[in-house]
Amino acid sequence: MGNALHLENVTMQFGGVVSVNDLSIDVPEHKIIALIGPNGAGKTTAFNCITGVYQPTNGLIEFMGRPMVRNHPTGKALKTYKGENAGKFANDPVLAPAPDEITGLGIARTFQNIRLWKSMTVFENVLVAKHQRAKQNVFSATFRGNLAEEKRMRDETMDLLVEQGLDAYKDELAVSLPYGLQRRLEIARALATSPKLLLLDEPAAGMNPQETAELADFVRQIREKYDLTVFLIEHHMDLVMNVSDYIYVIDFGSEIARGIPEEVQNNRRVIEAYLGVSD
Repeated sequence: MGNALHLENVTMQFGGVVSVNDLSIDVPEHKIIALIGPNGAGKTTAFNCITGVYQPTNGLIEFMGRPMVRNHPTGKALKTYKGENAGKFANDPVLAPAPDEITGLGIARTFQNIRLWKSMTVFENVLVAKHQRAKQNVFSATFRGNLAEEKRMRDETMDLLVEQGLDAYKDELAVSLPYGLQRRLEIARALATSPKLLLLDEPAAGMNPQETAELADFVRQIREKYDLTVFLIEHHMDLVMNVSDYIYVIDFGSEIARGIPEEVQNNRRVIEAYLGVSD
């Protein structure tokens, strides 16, 4: 197996602030890889570069072995560039797919702050995501030739809700669910797009220890059932150490450590980044 995701020298600069600095990461297929670091380290910014929310100032992102995102600083941005490898990708064409195009390739994500459609039911939140893979066009829609396709999507939506234990809430507004179930619904909605790679941005945020332990089992289960690769950001170290195959650690946008959980847990630079250094 190769890499589902490959980041090479990715830098994201906002004005004079370098949020992500020369970041290189490999996410092998079918593995669970974690990206950790203190608040403000640049973790969500890295996710936003992967999913097309931001176009990185510099660097290459490959998905399933093919270039997906690529950029290099030019003009005024080059003059003010504070990152590294400014000219490495200067001779290659810029690639800047929109977020929906990246979703179509097979990348889905959840967000640090839950983003469910507030006016929609649990069922509708997942069904809308199903339309990402809908096999229909203007002709079929005009002549009602998409009835079978719509039925398929509704059936698959219901199957997904049953599988995730959300079927009893299908007609309730998504935002009326308890917090832990909203998190699970957001993951179910991401799964509805049939991803190859699932990005989870702090999935255990707001959860108690029991819910966090259940989430670890849940992540492993969906990895196996859907043949997924999982790339996650998380602050709950118990979850990270329990579920991750490999961990990358960043601070102030730059990598400070990488390794299997045991190596990272005992790494002095990681401990210092999280706890500070005594005088």
